[in-house]
Amino acid sequence: MSTVTSVSQHFAGGPDDWLARTQEEIIEPALPICDPHHHLWDFPTHRYLLPELLADTGSGHNVRATVFIDCTAMYRADGPEEMRPIGETEFANGVAAMAASGIYGETRACAGIVSLANLQLGARVETVLAAHVAAGNGRFRGIRHVTAWDGSGAIRPSHTNPPPQLMADKDFRAGFARLKPFGLSFDAWLYHPQIPELTDLARVFPEQPIVLDHMGGPIGIGPYAGRRQEIFPAWQKSIRDLAACPNVHLKLGGIGMKVNGFDFHKAERPPSSRQLADAWRPYIETGIEAFGTKRCMFESNFPVDKVSGSYALYWNAFKRLASGASAAEKADLFHDTAARFYRLT
Repeated sequence: MSTVTSVSQHFAGGPDDWLARTQEEIIEPALPICDPHHHLWDFPTHRYLLPELLADTGSGHNVRATVFIDCTAMYRADGPEEMRPIGETEFANGVAAMAASGIYGETRACAGIVSLANLQLGARVETVLAAHVAAGNGRFRGIRHVTAWDGSGAIRPSHTNPPPQLMADKDFRAGFARLKPFGLSFDAWLYHPQIPELTDLARVFPEQPIVLDHMGGPIGIGPYAGRRQEIFPAWQKSIRDLAACPNVHLKLGGIGMKVNGFDFHKAERPPSSRQLADAWRPYIETGIEAFGTKRCMFESNFPVDKVSGSYALYWNAFKRLASGASAAEKADLFHDTAARFYRLT
């Protein structure tokens, strides 16, 4: 695997004074939420640690638990390269222990932990997986080896610097095959032209639990800019084909990033939750229709998606999008599907 780079060089969250320009009443404040996708880090250009996370989760919605996802946070500074991500699990587990003390409130931050293991190690990745499980102290749930790649120079490579067609690589698949014996799930982060590659992987490993992050990464910048109506049908077909794999779940969200091309960050003030919901509706409704509520979970992708609005606005937007769902369906979308997939108590 190419050298892992810090995600800090790509981060561009919305400044607090800009985010504060749009305020709303919280919709359905009692509805329990498990946020299955957020990051924590302390980079030279930006800090997002437990206090910042709790400021967001405590902004009015009933966030009961969260899942920490790989982001190069606190990798070990030395030792074998393949073992350096163990530092991230140690860090996230420490944050989880702080939250579990109850001193900081009722939200159980980092109740589940997902980090990186280089699956191109093949069978040798077992040593890394065992170390993650031990470091997680019962909280480690899965691996995210990011494969997001695009041939355009306008689309930045993901922090793992993956080559094209990585999910078809024999060494990657040999490492991928080691996840199931450890009881670990796989988080897939890729760009929308790569969704068929994930579908092929899911078909080859039908017993491996997989969750697709960020709606499959629909790109809206560079050569994809201004082509949303043209690209959407192909994305929609790819999502429906993937949904035919019963071992795959879908995260609803993560499309407030600059790469998605909605350009909310360029406005004088953040969008309202209604504006967010209107923009995202075709994607969210396609996902729920294809996968069903028992395989879908809303996600914040904070602080990355903070570039387009506040945490409170995001969950208001999700609640608007789910307004026609039954109580049982809302329970799945906002809490239960995530808790089941990540095996949270």
